[in-house]
Amino acid sequence: MKKHLLYVVPVIVFVAIAAFLAVGLTRDPQKLPSALLDKPVPAFSLPPLAGRAGDAPVDTLGLSDEDLGKGEVTLVNVFASWCVPCRVEHPLITELAEEGVTVHGINYKDAPADAVGWLERLGDPYARIGADENGRAGIEWGVYGVPETFIVDQKGTIVFKQVGPIQERDLEETIRPILEHLRS
Repeated sequence: MKKHLLYVVPVIVFVAIAAFLAVGLTRDPQKLPSALLDKPVPAFSLPPLAGRAGDAPVDTLGLSDEDLGKGEVTLVNVFASWCVPCRVEHPLITELAEEGVTVHGINYKDAPADAVGWLERLGDPYARIGADENGRAGIEWGVYGVPETFIVDQKGTIVFKQVGPIQERDLEETIRPILEHLRS
């Protein structure tokens, strides 16, 4: 009987590991699950990005959960000046803002002067920016890293999360269709 177990146990372990890997390999690595999907935005309140001029008076517009979901669909983009992929997606974020999408930013673990300089060089598409210098709001939003982008519906519910930089394909196949659907 003991000899029989010596042959059966390794086979069972092998089958279990193979099944685990088979399931894992069928999943899209770009689509990380989010516990916040279809839930209200988390409670947060961030101060404004110090020194930001843009269209808003300097140091007057931070970002909080109270600013989201007031009858309008919004995009919330988590970015940082030190983030190379953020630079890659920035023209597409700007394009959405120019099309009339309200885009808010969470500046994640960044020095305010660096972020302001980055926005001055690349353009500032954000209606509001909250400075998350210690990363606490990022934790509340379930941020894995930057960039990440969320679509928030008119009621303040997170309906989509993009992990990583937005590419043109993401814009055309996913983000614009979601925005159009929510707006209609």
